[in-house]
Parts: sequence; C-alpha cells; structure tokens
Amino acid sequence: MSPPPPPRLLLLSILALLALFPPFLLASSSFPLPTVAIAAVRANATASPHHLACALVPCGNGTDYQISCASVTNSSAQPRNYSYGGAGGERTPFSAVVAGDGYLCSAGPTVSRSRLMSMRWWDLKDSEAPSKRVYWGEALSAVSGGGEYVCGIFEQRIQCWRWPLGSVPDNVRFSAVAVGGGFVCGLVAGTGEVKCYGGGDAVSRKPNGSHAMIAAGERHACAVKVDRGEVVCWGEAAAVAAASPSPRIAGRSVSSLAVGDAVTCVLWGNWTVACWPPEEAALPRSVAQQQFVALEARGKVVCGVLMSDYSLVCWGPGVAAGAPGGVSKVFDRVLPGPCAPWASCQCGVWSGSGPLCGGAGGAAVCYPCGFSPSMMALAPTSNSSASNSHSSGKRRPSDLAIALVSAGIGSGVLAAIAAVVVVYCLRRRRSGSSQDSGRIHAEPNGPAPRVERRLSALLSKGPNTTVEQFPLVALRAATGGFSPPHRIGSGGFGTVYRASLPDGREVAIKRAERRDSSGASSSTAARRASNHEAAFVSELALLSRVNHKNLVRLLGFCADGGERILVYEFMPNGTLHDHLHKRPAPLSPPLASWPARLRLALGAARGIEYMHTYAVPPIIHRDIKSPNILLDAAWTAKVSDFGLSLLNDLSSSSDGDGNAGDVVADDEPCVTAGTVGYMDPEYYRLQHLTDKSDVYSFGVVLLELLSGCKVIQRFEGSGTPKNVVDVTVPHIEADRVHRVLDARLPLPTPGEMEAVAYVGYLAADCVRPAGRDRPTMSEVVGVLERAVAACEENDDGGGGEAVLSRSCTDGSTTT
Repeated sequence: MSPPPPPRLLLLSILALLALFPPFLLASSSFPLPTVAIAAVRANATASPHHLACALVPCGNGTDYQISCASVTNSSAQPRNYSYGGAGGERTPFSAVVAGDGYLCSAGPTVSRSRLMSMRWWDLKDSEAPSKRVYWGEALSAVSGGGEYVCGIFEQRIQCWRWPLGSVPDNVRFSAVAVGGGFVCGLVAGTGEVKCYGGGDAVSRKPNGSHAMIAAGERHACAVKVDRGEVVCWGEAAAVAAASPSPRIAGRSVSSLAVGDAVTCVLWGNWTVACWPPEEAALPRSVAQQQFVALEARGKVVCGVLMSDYSLVCWGPGVAAGAPGGVSKVFDRVLPGPCAPWASCQCGVWSGSGPLCGGAGGAAVCYPCGFSPSMMALAPTSNSSASNSHSSGKRRPSDLAIALVSAGIGSGVLAAIAAVVVVYCLRRRRSGSSQDSGRIHAEPNGPAPRVERRLSALLSKGPNTTVEQFPLVALRAATGGFSPPHRIGSGGFGTVYRASLPDGREVAIKRAERRDSSGASSSTAARRASNHEAAFVSELALLSRVNHKNLVRLLGFCADGGERILVYEFMPNGTLHDHLHKRPAPLSPPLASWPARLRLALGAARGIEYMHTYAVPPIIHRDIKSPNILLDAAWTAKVSDFGLSLLNDLSSSSDGDGNAGDVVADDEPCVTAGTVGYMDPEYYRLQHLTDKSDVYSFGVVLLELLSGCKVIQRFEGSGTPKNVVDVTVPHIEADRVHRVLDARLPLPTPGEMEAVAYVGYLAADCVRPAGRDRPTMSEVVGVLERAVAACEENDDGGGGEAVLSRSCTDGSTTT
C-alpha cells in the first residue's frame, strides 16, 4: 500500500482540479448604460410621489427611437416625449436613460463625434423648462441616478452632477456605481470592495469583501458577494430588514439587481424575477413565470422589460389602481439595452433587437457575456487596490498562489489537448470523408441517373404554391458570389450562407458541395455527388408538402445546371446543439430555466409528431439530433435537415418504370443512415426502420437537455468516451434523476423537480432497446404537455402525483 501524499501536495492537487471548473457564481451584470428608468415627481414636499416610467421607445417608422415617459400611477395620462428642446419628436442620439426625484437625465454619443458623450437634464417639475447639458466629454462606462443627482464613471473615476455632498475621491478606481437617497456607492475596480460616500446608514454600514454588482434605493443598497453568490443589503435597518433576500438563495446566478424604497428585486441568471418583501413587491401571477431582460425600481414601483416582446410592464403598490392582473403595461416595445455594432457583441445579440436599433448599419443590443471572477477574488490578496501593478516594490504572490495558478493552467491545457485528441480519434474512426461529424449516409447501390429522374419528375409537376424557384444569378448576388463573409456553417450537404433577398427577407441558403472535389477519388466524388443529389431531392419534395410551426420552412430552391441550392427561412438563434455545448455563459433564454427547457423540448416534439401522424404520407426523419433543431427569433424550436428522411410507405419505395412517385430519399431504404450516438440501435443492427427510430433519437435529445452533456464524451470516472444514454439512464431508472441534471442551472424547485423527473422517465422510455417498448411521438407530446403544465403551475401546487405518474408508455403500441 502506497503512503499517503504529503498534505501540501494533496492541497495543490485538489486546487488544481478545482481550477478546471469555472465558478458557478454569477451571470452578467445589468446593462451599465440603462435604457429604462423610473422618475418620482411630487407636487409638494408632503404629497405622495407620482411615478413616471421612462424609456427609449421606437418611433412609428421603425428606424429610430425617442425618449418617452408615461405615468405609472395614472394610466389615462398621455406619454410625453423628450428631445433637445424639451418636448417634440426630434431625433435623439441618446442611448441611456436615468431618473430620480423630479428629473430625467439622458446620455449618449454626440451627433458630431460619436466617441464623445453628452448628458442632458430635464426638470420634470417644470414641464416647459428646456433641457440643460450637464456633461460633455469622453464616453461614460456606467451611469446611475437617484435622489436629485446623477453619477457616472469616466476613466474608472466616479463623477457626480448636482451632488451637494462633496466629490468622490479621484484616487480610487471604480468598475460600477449606484446612486441612492443621499449617498452614492461604487465597486472598486479589481477587488470588488464596496465604498460609499454621502450620508446615512448606507455609508457607515457598508459590507466587507469582494462584490460583483451593486444597486441602490432610497434607504438601502445591495450587492452580490463574489465568494458565495449571496445578495447582501445594508443601510437603514428597517429597509434592510424588510427587503433583504433570504441567505438560503445564496449561490444562484444573478443577472442584475433593482432597489427601491425598502424593496429589493433580483433578476436571476435564468431571467426570472424575485422581489422582497413579497407582500409588497412580489410579481403578480400574470407575469410571475415570465422572463425579463432588464429591471428597475423606484419607491414601491418595479418595472421590467419582458423578454417575449420587449414591452415595459410595472407593478407594485404605486401602479395605477385596477391595472389588469396588478400589472401596468406602460409601453408596447422599448429598447432593452444600449445599441452596439454586431461585431462588438462577443456573446451574440438579443433576438429581434436589430430593428429597434434602426434596422440598418448592423446594430443590435448585445447579449451579456458571463461574469467570471478573477483569481485575485478567489485567493488571498493584499490591501492594494491596484490589481495589475508590477512594481518591484509590491509584495510578490506566494509560492502557493503561483502553484495554484500554474497547476490550474497546466491542467486546463492538458485537458484541452486530451479532448482534442479524443475528438480527432473519434472522427478518424468514423466516416472520415463526411463533413457532418458522426453522420452515416446511406450508400446508393444504383447509378446517379435514377436520382436525376426523380428530380425531373418532381420539377415536371410544376412550382409548388409555397416554394419558389430562384434563378442562380439572384442567389449569387444575395451572397456576394457565395463569399466567405456570408458563410455561417457547413455540413454533409454543403455550405450554408446567410443573405438578404431584394424583398427584405432574411434567408439561409444551403448550397451543395460541387462535384469537382479536388483530391477525392472518382468513386468517392461520385458517391458524394449522389448523396447530395438524393438529399436535395428529399428535402425539396418533403418540405414542399409540409407546413408546421415547428418545422423549418423551405422558401425555394435552385436547380440550375450542376447547382443544387435550397433556400430556407433564416434561424437567427442557431442550433440547440450550439446553445447547449458551445456558447459561453450565461445560458441562452430557452436553456436558462427548467420550464424553458421543457417548453423547447415540447416544440421540437410537436414538429416530429406532425411528420409521423399528420403528414400524408407520414415521414420518418432518420436524423433527429440537437444540431438539427434550430431556434428562430422567438426561440421557437424547429426541426430541420430532411436530407436523410423517408416517407413511411416503404412498399412504394421502388417501382419498375423509374417514376419518382412518393419516393423522396435513398434508392435502398434498408441501408442505415443517421448520426452516431443518436441512431436507434435496433435500426443500426437489424436495418429495421420504423417511426420509433425517430423516438429513440429524440430521447437522446431529451437526455442532452436534462444533463447538459454531449451525446458522446468522456464522463467522470470513465477512461473512454461514453454515450449519454449509458451514463444517465441507470440513474433515472433508479429514481436518481437529480444526479444527472445540468449543473449550470440551479436545482429545480420541488414543483419543477416533479415535472423534470417525469421528463427523465420519458427520456428513458424513449431510448429503450426495443422499438415496441418505446412511446409514440403523440404519447411523447402528451407527456411533455403535462410536464410543462405542471412546471408552470408549481407555485399553486398543481400537477399532482396522480397526473405525473412514473410510467408514461404503458399504452405504447408495437410497431
């Protein structure tokens, strides 16, 4: 028996392993330049405040926006627009809005020089007074308003305007700022330390430690602890006692904070909202389960921008009496955050935000990237606030810190190299010539002319009423001659390009790989060309006869000479696979909560059910997988890629005279086709194809959604890569569904857990070895509908045990 490792070596090994895993802590902070604000206006010192919700609202022409304020208290009052002169419809260049007691302030780039920023101030107590410019200079990285003053960050220094309590020291560098009632707080750059200035308990009672984001209200402020993910509040004792979140919620990811008068609201990493105290600020039932993009609070009023349509809604004791469901819808559509060039959005853009930013010029609202604390925040640090100093007079890091960082970096590099080697070996072992990794194509036994006859027969029927035949010259022009800047992906069929048609439609153009593939043998090139031809005919024939919201829509095609091109509706949010396995934190909206994941699964299931049950004749997809589930601008799941699909009428798959008839796929349907890891083992081994083969593949997708794992990867404790089915199903069947859930999400609530476990049992039933033991897609849709309903009603105690039973496929039929 070997002796135990020395304690120091053991500690270093543990720390090195921990360095491989990113902190669970936080999503992003809220937009540093807010586009929504709440102002409080009083007729006199003793009157109750009248609240106005202000935002950047799109104009009627759809190419511009303006600053508009509407009463939250009086729903019948007309909104008021603001520009340079005070009121009117003049175009505003501003991109940020803040407000406080009796004022509205807006900041943004100047008209003449975009790198400079101008800030203007409106006195809301005197509606006829013109605006005043309070700042003109270099761009502000953050801005916040409260009380009767506004502050911003310029070159990591806090500067305040109309601030009567002195200046903030110039020798401290800040990364965030929050203005409250009589005080201003900021986060020190590099350390996350809270510093507050002004007067009151918020200054004297500020917390210690490192923090990631900060917000302030009338009497208290809140921040998020870096080490525990806990929302901590300080300030006037009564306000803190009433509005402090429970420490039990520590560790959940936080997107932003909103603080009012003894009110605290949190926008979680899954974009849902929670507020304290519940009796005053809790979300009304009508919006309790909805997701938000931005959140603001003032007094007892909370306003948020709904993710579904970017409308601005407000709630709380200060909203108009009699508002439907306790929610006042102030604006139908607002700008959820500052506009920026697409190229500067490292983590993507908010869906549908492009038109709000003017439509042209490639501008949109950036999707926030994940927050990751620096190593200094995780390891002991000195009292110095200069985190990046390399002065020789500074104390050098300890040997332990150096070892920790080195071990973490070294382990990460080794892990990355190992992963690359594994992926390379797997790809070499699979069909090496295919561009679509892991995909198995049916090998045609007959000559290519049979496919040509199919295409001729299909086109001889005349143009479909919903599918257009595009001239090659038009598609060349739309893609700049199929130039690389338009390229957005590639697969086994060929290359996909994004383009805009002359009528304004955004489309995805899938162009088959040309036959003259250099370096390929004549037999390989011929086989590849025949595969492409068959896939082209299959998709064209199938998609021209189906129409469903959860199937990608085929707009047209081009069969000019040797070109085989298909034109689809553009899916701006890409593939489910990319959002699950490739996108950086935070998780995309359809994956950021368990209810959202179940709704996404339900949408995809309905598309497959339509093919199996309602298409005439029925369709077997044969390649259901997460890369073939696309997401549109509203995050609706749509099944795509019908290149391997077959009509479920195999008896008519071949006829003597070569007529295409209803045959739209491979000449030999008994030859297997699909993707490694998703393919039905019964179909792969016995070449027995039924619609239950698609059910198996969809079950694998469900396991991906539940676990967050790739279909084939090296799991903990395994020396070789394993399939997600082999790793997760034993836990599910042993009633340990919680052991396989995606660790990037918080554990489901008790009500959600029941629904998630129910879907776990469904996934295990879908991937049973024998097709006769699997449910039909109609049964799958029914189970997912019950799970989604139970998940959405968990706050009411709905979705009881009698509805969500353990077995969900007893009634499945043998096929």
